Amino acid sequence: MAVVNPLSKEDAAASVRGLYDAFTQKFGHMPNIFAVMANRPEVLSSFVPFFQSLMAGGTLANRDKELAYLATSMLNGCEY
Repeated sequence: MAVVNPLSKEDAAASVRGLYDAFTQKFGHMPNIFAVMANRPEVLSSFVPFFQSLMAGGTLANRDKELAYLATSMLNGCEY
């Protein structure tokens, strides 16, 4: 099975390095899921606004959204 490794900020395309700074400021590090997407900068750049819109607002608390995210990953056998 192929493995796609997370990219460090230095190895990422210049077009997404600002996202590394933003995520590091918010979370204290670049989450691996986004660092893996950095292998395809256009995917990361497109996914981040989508993810932000999912996590912002709505009727569910962010904690519940994260729990749904994790439960779905577990049900699908995602090792991430």
